[in-house]
Amino acid sequence: MKKSLIALAVLAASGAAMAQSSVTLFGVVDTAFGYVDNANAAGDSVYGLSTSGNATSRLGFRGVEDLGGGLKAGFWLEGEIFGDNGNAAGFNFQRRSTVSLAGGFGEVRLGRDYTPGYTKFISYDVFGQVGIGQFMGWSNWNGNNQTTANNNNDANGIRSSNLISYFTPNFSGFTAGLGYGFDEKADKTNSKKGRYVGGYVAYDNGPLSVALSYDESSALTLGSGATAVNGADRNRLTLGGSYNLNVVKLNAILQQTKDDVPGGSERKVNAYMLGASAPVGAGEVKAQYALYDQKFIDSKAHQISLGYVHNLSKRTALYGTVAYLKNKDASNLGLNAKNLSTGGPGAGENQTGVQLGIRHSF
Repeated sequence: MKKSLIALAVLAASGAAMAQSSVTLFGVVDTAFGYVDNANAAGDSVYGLSTSGNATSRLGFRGVEDLGGGLKAGFWLEGEIFGDNGNAAGFNFQRRSTVSLAGGFGEVRLGRDYTPGYTKFISYDVFGQVGIGQFMGWSNWNGNNQTTANNNNDANGIRSSNLISYFTPNFSGFTAGLGYGFDEKADKTNSKKGRYVGGYVAYDNGPLSVALSYDESSALTLGSGATAVNGADRNRLTLGGSYNLNVVKLNAILQQTKDDVPGGSERKVNAYMLGASAPVGAGEVKAQYALYDQKFIDSKAHQISLGYVHNLSKRTALYGTVAYLKNKDASNLGLNAKNLSTGGPGAGENQTGVQLGIRHSF
């Protein structure tokens, strides 16, 4: 009888502990038909299936455990899905791989994650930083040759491995985040190579949202081969915001990316974006304009993007996006059509792209 009571007590305690924990499987599958003209300097056009035109396709697991006293432990593992080829190159958790502690003090994360200087600005891009319509301020300017395989932050500055970050609680609409990415001595000859530091401050109140961020990456390698430049330090300052008028939501981003080259001239890119989105029936219309002023080559590029998303349900949507990129002078930017784009159209050449797809989330 006593053994039965003890077993019941243990089972009840176990059930209580399990009730304080949760694990969620989640994901998005987004596949589209895409077309890009002038996909390379030869003037070729490409078409076929592409991925992540409206939202990044992903598969992930996240969990949280209530430790009591307002303290919670969590984990987040997330990897990208390529629906057009079934992840021919394999699956990993390079989108996010973190463990965290959260409470009244805020949240501390350890692992691979978005850089704090980037994470807040996804919402200011009308196209959510995906597909051919997206704002391309976070690009591999100047040929940053850093790779995650060498424990460095990503070439475009969007994510960093070996990152410790802290996010504050919400103080009457004010929030902030700060992160430090360890270089882990990836390059024995340069103790700072691949190091990242950055953060943001933001204010959200009703229809208004505004944020300011600063990022710095140390000792980058720009370009490759005989013309490679070593030891460049990159800093990026970004201001963004949005205002929801209910009938239309207005967004804007102003950004400066600057590479300080040892013994050389400063390489600077100023990028600007204005966007608007409006609900229409069961869907949403999007329009966005971006200017990329590439000071280091004295050239500019203009991008105009239009899109429509039609919601079939809360989890499924059809979408279409068309984008036009006008390069001037030495500019050779290309639209971002994942698994379809083949690069820039050539210096001073223009490019047009279309994506028609379906997105399902679970």
